[in-house]
Amino acid sequence: MNTPIQSDIRAVLIQTEAARLLLPNATISEVLSYADPEPVDAAPPWLLGTIRWRGWRLPLVAFAPLIGQGAEVGGLGHKVVVLKTLGGQPTMPYFALLTRGFPRLVTVSRDRLEGARDSGLESRIGVRAAVRFNDEPAVIPDIDGIEQALRQALAA
Repeated sequence: MNTPIQSDIRAVLIQTEAARLLLPNATISEVLSYADPEPVDAAPPWLLGTIRWRGWRLPLVAFAPLIGQGAEVGGLGHKVVVLKTLGGQPTMPYFALLTRGFPRLVTVSRDRLEGARDSGLESRIGVRAAVRFNDEPAVIPDIDGIEQALRQALAA
């Protein structure tokens, strides 16, 4: 007896100033209210500072300046999403991402997701792929790439 393969995954759509991000639900640890981060000396514009969360100091990333799509600052209506890193480094198992509002839980199936052509975002740091989900543009972020950029920025 052949059982059909379940291809649907639970994911979240996260709105930033630059794009709607599509991430597996399992990468999100918590959603927090925005509070001004502690500044980091000589940080690039996309590293807004650090926040405290469960005994950790998490770097707070603004996605728009990371991918070269303009400035992004937190304020009223913004949230902070705590994401799990994938590198397995015990010194930075999480980082935070600035968002506009709450992430939205969605179910992603093959027939509702397709690659976007010529979006111009695929070659940017922090972007794994540009896609269309439910016929609207979205970005699958490169968590590894963001983690590497954070390590470089924090080491400087």
